[in-house]
Amino acid sequence: MSDENFNMSMRKFLKQVGVTSQQAIEEAMRNAETTGKTFDAKVVLTIDGLDFEHVVTGKIEGPQ
Repeated sequence: MSDENFNMSMRKFLKQVGVTSQQAIEEAMRNAETTGKTFDAKVVLTIDGLDFEHVVTGKIEGPQ
């Protein structure tokens, strides 16, 4: 795989992750009482076939 194909496939995957994750979070926040609350969030990314795990943590604040 060329570097260009590698970069494009990674960008496509990450865009899909970002868009679908944002949609899912927004729906969950709309369906719960989130006003004034802060939620701990965590994403665990693994790649089958590689010994790879990447964890991202953060906070998501509900509306004020």
